[in-house]
Amino acid sequence: MRNTRLEVDLDKFINNINIIKNHSKNKEIIPVVKANAYGTYINKRLDILNMFNIIAVALVEEAIEIRELGYKKEILVLNQPGIDEINDIEKYNITTGVCDKEFIQKLIEKNKKFKIHLEIETGMNRTGINIDKLDKIIKLLNNSNILIEGVYSHFSSADYDEEYTTKQINIFKKALNIIKTNKIDPKYIHISASNGIINYNSFDFTNAIRPGIIMYGYEPFPNSSDKLKTDPITKLITEITFIKKVSKGQAISYNQKYICEEDKIIATIPIGYADGYKRNLINNAHVYINGKYANVVGTICMDSCMIDITNIENVKVGDKVIIYDDINIKLDELATKTNTINYEFLTNISYRVPRKFIKKEN
Repeated sequence: MRNTRLEVDLDKFINNINIIKNHSKNKEIIPVVKANAYGTYINKRLDILNMFNIIAVALVEEAIEIRELGYKKEILVLNQPGIDEINDIEKYNITTGVCDKEFIQKLIEKNKKFKIHLEIETGMNRTGINIDKLDKIIKLLNNSNILIEGVYSHFSSADYDEEYTTKQINIFKKALNIIKTNKIDPKYIHISASNGIINYNSFDFTNAIRPGIIMYGYEPFPNSSDKLKTDPITKLITEITFIKKVSKGQAISYNQKYICEEDKIIATIPIGYADGYKRNLINNAHVYINGKYANVVGTICMDSCMIDITNIENVKVGDKVIIYDDINIKLDELATKTNTINYEFLTNISYRVPRKFIKKEN
């Protein structure tokens, strides 16, 4: 295995699921495992996926990969696919979110059995069925080959705007009333992702939730762990591959962005921006080695970067270097320094970085 790796603690993930389930009063969990399970590759672990009766992804191709892995239960594609993907939806028995009349009509014309979740527009204004068109959509589906198995929406501001979120809730409730008036009883009713789960866990009109980032142990908004604490499940680790002495006045890496003000001992570590270690961390990050911090110096390269180990004793090639572990260095710290969020930083850890799963044997 490559000496740069992302360690993924499956025991912590399972514990996080139990915490979320307890917090949400045992509602059905629809885990969001899109984007390679937020970069963790848990979507490639059939033993973990089989813990759930239904899982959610963003793309049909993600659903196909999981189906071919051997997962036989329900897979929900949250984003309505393209019409040209309908054959794959049928072939792989995929449940899909729908919001467009033309797409629904094409499903009906296939005259095959499909399972769908109706996506309701409540204020995100990304995709969804406007409530004034919902009754017509339902009538279009009546007496068709389509099973309305679920209804859902998505909060845009549940982390900070209670007034706007309440408006979304009220629209969703109106949609549910229309659905019930049409004598439809969906198996899954869901609106809360991580922010909603944390701030609005007392709903009695939903029976399912869609946890994302909180499953993996990270905060969806600052200080959210004060309300619901889950444990980070990943650590990004590498090893020193080269050590050299660099004299005062010499430059480190591309474009001479770092000039040594004194004689230095510089180590090279095999992680760069092609691995997801952002280039704009230049001269603005540190790593943890042998119980001490070492500054990243010079421009971060595609495959490597350099660290200053001058004041750290007994460092040698092969020593472990922590990029983040949420003990000594936090993922959120790196995300903030690169002007992004933990979601993006985690999902941008590239395929070149092997995932090492940690799990205690029963």
